[in-house]
Amino acid sequence: MIHAHDTLVRFEGVTCAYRQERVLIDVDLSIEAGSFLGVVGPSGSGKTSLLRAITGALKPVAGRVTFPEGPVAIGYVPQVETVNWYFPVTVREAVIMARLDERRLPWASADERREADDILETLGLGGLGDRHIRELSGGQQQRVFIARALLRRPRLLLLDEPTSGVDVRTRHDVVHLLHELHHQGIAILVTTHDLNGLAAHLPELVCLNREVIAVGPPADVITPDVLERTYGAPMEVLSHGGMPIVVETTPVPADVLEGEHHEHSV
Repeated sequence: MIHAHDTLVRFEGVTCAYRQERVLIDVDLSIEAGSFLGVVGPSGSGKTSLLRAITGALKPVAGRVTFPEGPVAIGYVPQVETVNWYFPVTVREAVIMARLDERRLPWASADERREADDILETLGLGGLGDRHIRELSGGQQQRVFIARALLRRPRLLLLDEPTSGVDVRTRHDVVHLLHELHHQGIAILVTTHDLNGLAAHLPELVCLNREVIAVGPPADVITPDVLERTYGAPMEVLSHGGMPIVVETTPVPADVLEGEHHEHSV
């Protein structure tokens, strides 16, 4: 049973750096069991670094990242642009590789293959297990890496820009899928540049620009004041059906609205 106030991950005064450049500064943040958080901010704001600090790939130079309830099974979905889609594996093999560090034998068991196929079926990829990963559409490739993460049976799912570079239909499908996974009891933390297409549809947002600027529901944090402090540029916000809509003004890059710009360095 999920208890709403069980804290899976806690950041306490966390500062992280690459060489001498600080990419996260004095971050205090808690990720609760069953939560669904979006992290928004400009390129280079530390969104990917936040995920890497959770997985342990990036160690704080100050403060600490703790797991108050004990070790947490984590699934990680990287930006699709970082993946070598010409690596010679099928869809099923790509999914099963998520278990390499847990397996004694170098080959997958029949149960693992069945489990992988079941997850692929659930994600709308049934019958595609024997295809090469480069033969898939962008939306299907994204689902393959979500399937990989789910094979680890995570309690916390981390996704880095899951709607980056996809069309509107695929973006809608990904948002719908994430809500379904959340309803199944998985805590989700997703980074995004896409304020209107993704962030505004999430229950809670973290506005990040190396420091945490604000945390709260979209209606509370997608405001001109918070967005200007986060992005360093004035942004106009309208309301449509009770949902905040960010309207581009001259100084604001279009990628903030469309989610087409990708965070590679941080």
